[in-house]
Amino acid sequence: MGTTAPAWNLKTRLEDTGMVRFDKKSREGFAKLGLKTIGDALTHYPRRHEDRTRFDRFPEGAMEHPVCLHVVVTDCRASFGKGKGRRCFEVTVEPYGGDILGNRIILRWFNVAYLAKVLTVGHELVLFGLPKESGRRVVIDHPDFEIVEGGQSASDAHMGRIVPIYPLSSGVNQKTLRGLIHDLLDSLPDDILPDWLPSGDYGGLTRSAAMRCIHYPPTLAELAPARRYLALEEFTRLQLILQQRRAAHHARGGVSHCGPGEILTDFLARLPFAPTRAQERTIAEIRRDLAAPVPMTRLLQGDVGAGKTLVAAAAILLTVEAGYDAALMAPTQILAEQHFQTFRDWLAPLGIDVRLITGTRDEAGALPLFAAAAGRGRKTGTLTIGTHALIHGRAGFENGLGLAVIDEQHKFGVAQREALIGQGDSTDVLVMTATPIPRTLTLAFYGDLDVSILDELPAGRGKIITGIRLTTQTEHAAAFVRDQLATGRQAYLVYPLIDESDKLDVGAATVEFEAWKKRLPGCEVELLHGRMSADEKDAVMERFRRGTARALVSTTVIEVGVDVPNANVMLIYHAERFGLAQLHQLRGRIGRGEHKSFCVLMIPPEQAAARERLKILEETRDGFRIADEDLRLRGPGEVLGTQQSGLPDLKFADFLGDARLVEEASELAAAILAVGGRA
Repeated sequence: MGTTAPAWNLKTRLEDTGMVRFDKKSREGFAKLGLKTIGDALTHYPRRHEDRTRFDRFPEGAMEHPVCLHVVVTDCRASFGKGKGRRCFEVTVEPYGGDILGNRIILRWFNVAYLAKVLTVGHELVLFGLPKESGRRVVIDHPDFEIVEGGQSASDAHMGRIVPIYPLSSGVNQKTLRGLIHDLLDSLPDDILPDWLPSGDYGGLTRSAAMRCIHYPPTLAELAPARRYLALEEFTRLQLILQQRRAAHHARGGVSHCGPGEILTDFLARLPFAPTRAQERTIAEIRRDLAAPVPMTRLLQGDVGAGKTLVAAAAILLTVEAGYDAALMAPTQILAEQHFQTFRDWLAPLGIDVRLITGTRDEAGALPLFAAAAGRGRKTGTLTIGTHALIHGRAGFENGLGLAVIDEQHKFGVAQREALIGQGDSTDVLVMTATPIPRTLTLAFYGDLDVSILDELPAGRGKIITGIRLTTQTEHAAAFVRDQLATGRQAYLVYPLIDESDKLDVGAATVEFEAWKKRLPGCEVELLHGRMSADEKDAVMERFRRGTARALVSTTVIEVGVDVPNANVMLIYHAERFGLAQLHQLRGRIGRGEHKSFCVLMIPPEQAAARERLKILEETRDGFRIADEDLRLRGPGEVLGTQQSGLPDLKFADFLGDARLVEEASELAAAILAVGGRA
C-alpha cells in the first residue's frame, strides 16, 4: 500500500510527478523507452532481478553461468590491444568488505573510452557478467555494473533486497529508473491499479499485488506467480482484440462466392492422384465458408509438401465458377511465377483465365479454346496471381474480387493484406503458411481466424535422410554431391550470407559459388541470392528447373515455394545460425519427387554444441513437432514476429508456450464480451 495518496492517475505525465529531473538528455532517454506516463513506467517490466541480500561466491576461475558480485575497485587502467580500434579499459576489483584470500578479477571493456571518466579506484560496484579465464587471469568482458553507495539500508531501492534490472536507453541509468518506479509504487494507493480480470482465484493475487511483486518481489519464488498473472491479463486483452475483430467482421455480412462445384469435380477427376483425406476435409471446410453469407477468414496451415496449393486451387475454382474473380498473392516473384505456371497448367484446360502481375511482368495465361466452363453456359471469373504489385490496383478485378488467397502470409504486413482484400466487397480470405505454427501461437495470434490444418503428406513423396556434419568435411560432402549428380539428380548448396563479412566468420554464397564450380567440374553451377534482379533470379531458377543447371549455390531465397522434384540433395552451411523451423522449410525444397533425398546440416567444429539442438531434424519430418521445439528453444519472439499480426508486442511472450494460460485468456475474453465488456 502506498504511503501517500497524490492526485495522480496512470495517465499522469512522469514530468508532472516531480520525482525525476527531466533535462533534455533524460527526456530523450525516457522517450526512447516509451515512458511518458505513470502507467508507462509501471508496465516497463524488469528484464531480470538481482538478489542483493546475498551475492554469488567470488569466482576463482571460469564459470558456466553469469554471477552477481558486490565488489570494490582497486585499480583502473587503459591499454591498446592488437588491431585497429582495440582500446581496452580494465578495472581490477576485489570482494567488497575484504577477502583474506586476496582474490581479484579483471573487468574489461573494449572501445568504450568514456568509462575511464566514470569508474575510479574506491568505487563500490554491483556487477553481473560471465567469468572466463584469459591467460592466468579471471576476466569478465563488458559486464553490467552499477555504482552503489556504502551503508545503504534494506529499505533502499538499490541494495539489501531483490532489485529489478530494467531495459535502458542512453540518457537513463539504472538507478534513476529504479528509484522512480520504486517511489511511484511507494506513493500510489492500490486503487490506482484496479483489478482488470473478471473476479476469480488467480493464486490469491490482485493486479496491484502482481504489479508490485514483479518490480520488487519479497522472494524470487514469488516472481513466477506475479508474472503469470500479468501474462494472463495481457493475453486476455489480446484475445479481446481478436474476438472483437472477428465479431465485427462477421457483423458486416457478405455474399456467397461459391459455385455449384462442377468445375471442381472436373478438375479433381483430371488429377493423376487422389487428394489426401486432410485435403478433402479442408476443401469441405472452405466450401462451407464460401457458401455462407459471412466473409471467410481462414488460416490454412500445412507442413512442407502437404498440398496447400491444391486446396487453394479448389477454393479458387469454386469462386470463379460463381462468376467472381480470385487473386493469389505471393511474397516473391520466383514463387508467383511458379504459381502462375502451376495454375495455368491446371486451370487453362478448364477454360479459366489465369493472369500474372508482378513488378516486372504483366502476362495473361489463358487458353480460351479449352472453354470447359463456357460450355456449361456460365460466365467464370478470372484468377490473377502476383506479388505486392497486386495491391496497387493493376489487376482491375472486373467481376469483383470474391477470394483473396495470401501465400506465406507472414511475409506480408497487415496494410499490404488489407490493400488487396479492400479491392473487393466482402472478400473471402484464405491465408496460407507452410511454416507450422505451434497451437498456442495459433490461438494467441490467429484467434480471429478459422484454422484448417493439413496434417497428412501426399503419397509418392521421397524419403528425406537428414544428417549433421562438420564444415571441415566439405570435401567428403562434395564427393557425395558429385555421386548424386552423376545419377542425374540436382543439389542445393545453401549459405547464410551473400557476401563475406568482416565481423562474422560465416560462409558467403558469392565466395563459395566459385569454390563449388571447382568442386563440381563438368557440372553447370548457378548462383542465386536476394540482391539479384527479378529477371536474373527468374532466369537462374528456370535453368535449374529445366535441369540445365545441376547445382544451385543460394541464400535462403529458396526457402519458400521453390519446387524442383529432381533436386534431392541439400547442404546447409552454418546450420547453427538458423531456427529449426527455417531449416525445416529449407529442407522442404527436396524430397518433392520420388527419389530418396539427403539434407546435410553443416556446422563448424567450434559449434559442436549445436548438434544437440539440431538433432530433432534428424529424428522427424513432423513440422509441428519441430515448431514446438523451436518455440521452446528460441521463444515466440523469434518464431513468430508479432508485428506482422498487426497486434501489440507482448511483454510476457515467454508464456506463450503455456497452452492452458492461452486457453484461459481466450475463455476470459469470451466471458467479458458476453456481458458487454471490451478491451
